[in-house]
Amino acid sequence: MSAAIGEAMTDIKIKDEYIKLEQALKLSGEFSMGSDAKYAVKEGKVLVNGAVEIQRGKKLRDGDIFSTGGHDYRIIGA
Repeated sequence: MSAAIGEAMTDIKIKDEYIKLEQALKLSGEFSMGSDAKYAVKEGKVLVNGAVEIQRGKKLRDGDIFSTGGHDYRIIGA
């Protein structure tokens, strides 16, 4: 995780069983365009549960954490 001690993690609430990584990146506000999210993932700038993730279609489920741009986001399922 990239969050500093005491830094809050942002929750991303989803209605379905999962959300694809690229969609979650756009929903977080880190990227406004899908192409920006795509290249960030492709270039290894996104972590999922502490590991570099290069699959933009990776399914994130309740409790998964992704990090980019120095911010951490937690998936909260329905």
